[in-house]
Amino acid sequence: MALRHLHKFGGSSLADADCYKRVAHILLTHGQSDDWIVVSAAGKTTNRLYELLDGRLDHFGWQQQLELLHQYQQKLVDDCLVGGAHKRLSDKLREDMRVLHRLLSEEDLSEYQTSQIIAFGELWSSRLLAEVLSASGVSAMQLDARDVLVADEDVTPMVREQESSQRLQQVIRDNPGYRVVLTGFICATELGQTLLFGRNGSDYSATLITRLAGFDRVTIWTDVEGVFNADPNRISDAKLLKSMSLQEANRLARLGSPVLHSRCLQPLEGTQISLAVRSSYAPHTDFTLISPNSQSASQPVVTALKQVSLFTFALDTELETLLAQLDAHGLPPLAHWRDYNGVASLAFTQEQSPSARHLLAELKTEYGVGAMRVSAEQGLVALVSSAVSDYRQGFARLLSRGASPLYQDSHSLVTLVSNEQVASLTAQVHRRCAGPRKRFGVALFGAGNIGEAWLELFEKARPRLQRDLEAELQLVGLVSSKRAVIDANGIIAGQWQQRLSKGLPWGYESLFEQLNELPFDEIIALDVSASSGLTLRYPDFFSHGIHLVSANKLAGSGPMPFYRHLKNQLASRRLFWRYNASVGAGLPVQYAINDLRHSGDKVNKVGGIFSGTLCWLFEHYDGSSPFSELVVKAKELGITEPDPRDDLSGRDMQRKLLILAREMGLELELEDIQLESLVPSALAECSLDEFMQRIAELDAPMQAAFDQAKVDGKALRYVAALNRTATSLTAKVGLESVALDHAYANLTPGDNVFVISSEFYSTNPLIIRGPGAGREVTAAAVQTDLAQICRDLLAD
Repeated sequence: MALRHLHKFGGSSLADADCYKRVAHILLTHGQSDDWIVVSAAGKTTNRLYELLDGRLDHFGWQQQLELLHQYQQKLVDDCLVGGAHKRLSDKLREDMRVLHRLLSEEDLSEYQTSQIIAFGELWSSRLLAEVLSASGVSAMQLDARDVLVADEDVTPMVREQESSQRLQQVIRDNPGYRVVLTGFICATELGQTLLFGRNGSDYSATLITRLAGFDRVTIWTDVEGVFNADPNRISDAKLLKSMSLQEANRLARLGSPVLHSRCLQPLEGTQISLAVRSSYAPHTDFTLISPNSQSASQPVVTALKQVSLFTFALDTELETLLAQLDAHGLPPLAHWRDYNGVASLAFTQEQSPSARHLLAELKTEYGVGAMRVSAEQGLVALVSSAVSDYRQGFARLLSRGASPLYQDSHSLVTLVSNEQVASLTAQVHRRCAGPRKRFGVALFGAGNIGEAWLELFEKARPRLQRDLEAELQLVGLVSSKRAVIDANGIIAGQWQQRLSKGLPWGYESLFEQLNELPFDEIIALDVSASSGLTLRYPDFFSHGIHLVSANKLAGSGPMPFYRHLKNQLASRRLFWRYNASVGAGLPVQYAINDLRHSGDKVNKVGGIFSGTLCWLFEHYDGSSPFSELVVKAKELGITEPDPRDDLSGRDMQRKLLILAREMGLELELEDIQLESLVPSALAECSLDEFMQRIAELDAPMQAAFDQAKVDGKALRYVAALNRTATSLTAKVGLESVALDHAYANLTPGDNVFVISSEFYSTNPLIIRGPGAGREVTAAAVQTDLAQICRDLLAD
C-alpha cells in the first residue's frame, strides 16, 4: 500500500507566479495523485492584511492598501491561469474584496471578524494552487480547513480531534484520486466562526491534519534545504543534516530554530509519521528527514539567540514544582539554573517574555516567587544532540568567565553570554563540536605479539577515545615484513589477519606515496617491530609529515648524530615522536622524567632493573642450584628471548638506560655506558646450539658473585645505573650487590623497577615499579602515546 503524503508550502514558496508553477511541478514529480497540500498565504499577504486592520482609522489609507493587495493577488491569477479558470478566480477575488471592504468599514470588529479578514490570505493561495494543478491535467480541489477542523476557543484553538478526523476521513472517501489543497493557519468553531492557530500556525495545521487524516508523511517545503548543523547565513561550513530524531528536532525548535517550530512537531509525538524539510527552490537536493522513533543521534546542531529575557528571583519552593506549572501553561523556559542561595534564573525568548512575566506574577504567592529582575543583556548559545554528553567537555572548555554555567538536559547544552559574545561563541562551539572533525589515520608496522595485542586494544578503546578527543581515529594501514594493506576507508581491527593475508608486497617509496594520498588530516605510524631497517627510515617518515610511536628502541638508542637529526626534524615541522613503550612498557618512566624537568627539577640519578627476564632470574637464584638451570627453565617457559644471550648480554638494558639518559638531556652514545655482560666472551659469538651445550660455564662466576654478596649481607642483582654530579657522569649496566631492604632486592619476579633521584627527590627517590614487559602492557603504552600525539595535534 502506497504511503499517504501531505505537503505544506509556506508563503515564500508561493510568492509569485513562477513559485506557483514550481510548486505544481514539485507536486506532479514528487507526489502521488491522492496527496494533500496545505498552504500559507502567498508572500507577505498576511502582513498586508494585518496592516489593513492596523490602518482602519485612516479611511483613505486602508483603501489604497486594499487596492494594492487586490492588484497583487490579481497579478498572481493573471500570470498563472487562462480561460475559464482565470475568470472564475478573478470573479471570486472581486467578491472577496467587496467583503473585505465591508468588514474594514465596520466601526467595531469582533475577534471572529478580525480572524476572517486574516484568513483570506490562505483562502486565496489554496484556490489558486488547486486551479493551477487542475490546469496541469490532474484532479485537484480546494478545501477550506474551516469546513473540517472544528475547534473550541482557548489561548490557541483546541481542535476537537475525533470530530475533525471524521470530517477529514469523509473528504478522503468522497474524493478518491484527488489532490486536495487546504488552507493552513485557520479552523472554525462549531458555529463556523473563524479561528487562527497563531504564529507558525500553517505548519502546525499541516502536521495536525496529517495525523488526523491518517497520513504517513508530511513534508514542509520552504526556502531552505532543511535543517543545518548551524546557521548557514553565519557559519560558512554549516552542513545539512540528512536525519534527526523527533526529540532532537523538538528541542532545537524550542531553542528558537528558524526552520522548525515546536508547536508544529507536537502532533507527531507518539506516531509513526515522519517529517521532511525540503527546499521548494531546489527540490532535487538532499533534505532533512525527522523520524519519530529514531534512536541514533544525528550530528550535533549549534543554535543561538542574540537576545533572551532572563528572569531572576528568589524562590521558596522547589524549582521543579514551578517548572511543572510553567510547562502546564505552555511556557517552559529555554533553560534554567538555581544557585546555592535558592535564587532561580529562567531564560525565555523575547516573544515569551510578556507571557512569562504575567504567569510568574500569578504564581508569585502560591509558589514563593520573590521580586523579579528581568534582563535582556544576554543571548543564548546551545548545542542539540541525542548524544549531548559526548560534547559537554568540549563545549565547557570554550566558556569564558562571564558565561552562565552549562545547562544540560537529555538533548541539549545551553549557556548564556553577553549579547556581543553570542556570534563568536556560536562559531567556536560549531568548530569544536559540530564542525568538521579532525581525522587521524593510523598505520601499524609490525604484526607480531605486540601488534596483535594493540589491535585488540584499539578495537575496544577507539569509540571512547574518539569521544574524548572529539576527532575521528581510523586504522588505515597494516604492514608486516612481507605484506602491506593501505585502505582509506579504514580497516576493521578485528579483521586484521584476513586483510593482511590479502596484502601486497611493498617498498618504502610506494608505501609513503599511498600514505600521503590518504584523505586524513594527520597520519600516525606505530612501529612495534624490532626492525633496524625500519628504524633507519624514520627520517623518511618525518620528511613525509608522518608522526611516529615506537615500541622499537633502536632509534632512541641509535648513534647520536642520527638521534639529533630526528629531533631536529621534529622541531622544524611540528611533528611528534613518542617512544615511552621502548622503556618499561606501560610504566610512565619517561613521562616522570619529563614532568620533573618541566617542573624546574633536575634529575641526577636514574637506576633500576629494566629487564623482566633478569629480574625473574635473580629473584629466583638463591645459590642452591646452578644459575644455568634457571636460564634453561626460563627459556622453556618463554620468559627469555629465543636466544637467552639477548637478555644475558645486558645490551637491552644498556639501550634503555641510554634512552633515559637522553630524556634527561644528556648527549651520550651507547659506548659511554659501561656494560658487564653475563655471557663469557667465549660464548658470545658461538651458535645458539653450542651456547646451550656450554651454558654451565655461566655458573662459576655467578656462584662466586652470589656467595660474596651473601657474606656481605646483601642481594645480588643485575642493575643499570646513571649518576651525574657537577663534575662527573658515570653510567653502567652490570652485577651489583644491594642491601636486602633496597628497592631492587624484593621484586615480584618479572617486574621492572626504576629509581629516579633529583634535586627535589634526593633523600627519598621516586620509585616506579611494575610489569616492564608483556604484550598487553606494551600495547597499552603504544595506545597511550598514540592518544597523546592526537591531543598534541588538537591543541592548536
